[in-house]
Amino acid sequence: MTRPEDSPWAVSVAQVASRPGQSTTVDADFPAPSGIGDNIVGIDEGEPIHVDGAFDSIVDGLVFHAHLTAPVHAECTRCLTPLQRDWGTDVTAFFPYEDASRDQDDDTDIIAGEEETEDTYPLSPDGCFADLEALLRDSFVETLPLQPLCKPDCKGLCPQCGINLNEHPDHRHDTTDIRFASLASLKEQLERESKAE
Repeated sequence: MTRPEDSPWAVSVAQVASRPGQSTTVDADFPAPSGIGDNIVGIDEGEPIHVDGAFDSIVDGLVFHAHLTAPVHAECTRCLTPLQRDWGTDVTAFFPYEDASRDQDDDTDIIAGEEETEDTYPLSPDGCFADLEALLRDSFVETLPLQPLCKPDCKGLCPQCGINLNEHPDHRHDTTDIRFASLASLKEQLERESKAE
């Protein structure tokens, strides 16, 4: 059986658990869990996610405030340029004590329509460890851009030949609208006739 402390995302909170008013800081890298994003935008499994924050104990659990930073791979959705950049997000989450979890469940049954917040995560059964795996995954899945751009005014690719319009801003194709093709041929014919005269 896997022990909570053996998880690469486990943080020891034993020194502050069940003692309101205490705080412990977290300033460390954790491996990115699987399932964050896709081929267009995401974080590769195992990449280091830096967590800089603190657990603050209150009567019924621990409140966690942190800034998360991770290397994100992405592809510009307009010009398909590969992007590698750090992405940061701020999080606040609640880790209730076991008894507090039961109390909340009881309240939910009594008060119709009231649900436990999505930003609530469980502590280990003994209350000594907080596992950040689900928190890291949820935080980035919710905040990564759906349509990343290399820059806000990216011009994209030429729809006819695929050349990058950011690198060749003056690129053009001389095309004739087929709706005016007969007029263009009439114009050429008239020009030839006027030259012949």
